[in-house]
Amino acid sequence: MAGDKAYSSRGNRAYLRRRGIKTVIPEKVDQAANRKKRGSRGGRPVRHDPDLYKQRNTVERCINRIKEWRGLAFRFDKTPDSYLAGLHLRGAILWLRSLHPA
Repeated sequence: MAGDKAYSSRGNRAYLRRRGIKTVIPEKVDQAANRKKRGSRGGRPVRHDPDLYKQRNTVERCINRIKEWRGLAFRFDKTPDSYLAGLHLRGAILWLRSLHPA
């Protein structure tokens, strides 16, 4: 799971580790300083892959393009089927536009 620094808490990391989910979340500067201040009791540094973390930007941009439709952003559709149909339609439109950029 690639997440923002806002999700780098010890509790979030422990939860994901228990579920066997590999994380790509950078450590906050203040959390790293606190860990170093504790010395050997502070634990190991967080494993972080900066290249994989950069790829999350692509996913976030795609989600933002999908949310340009107000109906999808605010869940105006009441049934899961109609919401999923809107996601499919928006995905098809984005794909078609990528074939012939304006």
